[in-house]
Amino acid sequence: MLATVTSSVSAASITPVQAAILGIVQGLTEFLPVSSSAHLFAVPALFGWPYAGLAFDVALHWGTLLALLVAFRDEWRRLFAGAFSKQPDERGAAWTTLAQLALGCVPAAIAGLLLEDLATTHLRALPVQAVMLVVFGFLLWWVDRVAGPGRPTAPGWAQSFLIGLAQSLALVPGVSRSGVTLTAGRALGLSRLSAARFSFLLATPITFGAGVLELRHLDHSIPLGTLGIGVGAAALTGFLAIRGLLAWLSRAGLFAFFAYRVAFAVLLIVFALRGR
Repeated sequence: MLATVTSSVSAASITPVQAAILGIVQGLTEFLPVSSSAHLFAVPALFGWPYAGLAFDVALHWGTLLALLVAFRDEWRRLFAGAFSKQPDERGAAWTTLAQLALGCVPAAIAGLLLEDLATTHLRALPVQAVMLVVFGFLLWWVDRVAGPGRPTAPGWAQSFLIGLAQSLALVPGVSRSGVTLTAGRALGLSRLSAARFSFLLATPITFGAGVLELRHLDHSIPLGTLGIGVGAAALTGFLAIRGLLAWLSRAGLFAFFAYRVAFAVLLIVFALRGR
């Protein structure tokens, strides 16, 4: 049934064209607040393709990890250079930021380890994803609307932990990691760009950790060329999506993303009902 497709189908039957399309989908939706996990599961279901499984999804995340590293290379370079600076103030500020990022990753790491099986089965039902798309899309728009301009500063310790706690909700397809961390950052008083910047920096270690953890589950029957196409497409489109979202947030709000999420949720419900 369409609404309960799982990762039981071998990813080896995925064609290079399908891998490229899924890579593009991953690159665009990982950083735009529309839920990459929902799209990676729903797109194959809607087109009747085999679902490659969560491990293949995570493999595509290596592409978006590359996009993050390239897009924020100057930020990471400054952080690591500052961590070993001879200037105490600069060194202290860099280590504080790195520690706050580590703290923010803890809730998502624990949730991922405890709820991995649930995330790959029941939580991937299309109706569940549709509800999450609408609910968290509304929160994204509403919180941004009432939060005001916010502070263009880095989050503090408590804010870092709370944003990380919100990030753990993204284990549920339809929530959106970028969307829920952006929502949390805005709710905690950060400006759009400051919240987005911390969200992207926070995504880097958690994406790397998830990628390493899920490599053990990767279907080795997938041709390396097909896998490379998917990862490369995710990297390129992910980089463009990061730049595009930051440019958008500097001049516009988030209602357009809420509207898209509602439209996508309606599409999922229609196909779920037709698949019964």
